[in-house]
Amino acid sequence: MPQHQWMDKSQPQTLQAAVLFSYLNAALAILSFLALGSGLSLILVLLAGAAYGIANDRRWAYWAAAVLAVLYLLSQLVELMLGSGFGGLISLVFAGVLLALLLHPQSRTYERIWFH
Repeated sequence: MPQHQWMDKSQPQTLQAAVLFSYLNAALAILSFLALGSGLSLILVLLAGAAYGIANDRRWAYWAAAVLAVLYLLSQLVELMLGSGFGGLISLVFAGVLLALLLHPQSRTYERIWFH
């Protein structure tokens, strides 16, 4: 029986960081929803699910995370254009970092070889 895990220490650092970053973003989105009553970001919650799939070497999860990261980056760009200020700029940078971690050549090579 395969053992499911939240993090896979055998994956490259870029994938580990992307998984951890996805979990952190989802947790912060849920806390923001509970504390401030602001809209819960479905993209970030789905991204956490994809991160769990990445930690368990699922190819579909890697590609889902990449698509969701692009959507997250675009949503942050739109939010910045609508005038969210400095906080929006920081969020945009973090969204870009997440996408860069997922699309890094080291992550792509590992995904191509080891994911099923």
